[in-house]
Amino acid sequence: MPPDLRGKVALITGVGRVGQIGHAVARGFGQAGAKLVIADLNAAALADRAKELAAQGFEVRASAGDLTTPEAARQAVSTATVELGGLDIVVNVAGGLLNYGPALALTPDQLERELAINVKTTFYVSQAAIPALRQRGGGAIVNFASAAVLRPQSQMAGYIAAKSAVAGLTRALALEFRDAGVRVNAVAPGTMRTADNVAQMKAAGVRWIELDDLVNAVLYLASDDAKAVSGEVLRVTGGDI
Repeated sequence: MPPDLRGKVALITGVGRVGQIGHAVARGFGQAGAKLVIADLNAAALADRAKELAAQGFEVRASAGDLTTPEAARQAVSTATVELGGLDIVVNVAGGLLNYGPALALTPDQLERELAINVKTTFYVSQAAIPALRQRGGGAIVNFASAAVLRPQSQMAGYIAAKSAVAGLTRALALEFRDAGVRVNAVAPGTMRTADNVAQMKAAGVRWIELDDLVNAVLYLASDDAKAVSGEVLRVTGGDI
């Protein structure tokens, strides 16, 4: 049974695309009773997800913008505080693997973009959200690292550097805001059964992690069930690591 998040307001980033992690997380938090603010770069796709979630009976607001900038992050938080009365939970899903290939071939622009979508989004959204969480007496942030941080793979140097930074940021924020009642954790998923991954890796003999299982882990970290858990990077790998 999912935790009861009725009365909570959750900001979830990276929610534009059907069949991907952010979409599943938003649906899971809505089913748990949370009011939702969803954020993404793609305004049209985000509007479609907001309509879909509202049609399922969830209270939802959308905030479109480039979360690699502090302005868009502040706008997303403002949407929660102004339109829904506050903020209790942040799930920083936005990010991903952009460049797969030799480290020596990684260009400065490619590295900058890999770091931006993973590290800057997580940092700026957290930075904007923490004052709002403190106003509610505390709250929870759940970031997205990767199993690749725990067991590095070749051809993914930029991505692993970015997700390693997310793991470090998680621990640093957890320590800095511990006494303010703000818990900060991360999940480190294995290979997720998303629409994109299945299309790209269907013949690779992959051990898939189901979206619902990842969502349950995120819900746990965001809920009062994990009120004594902070600064952790939770493996969601099906025992592969």
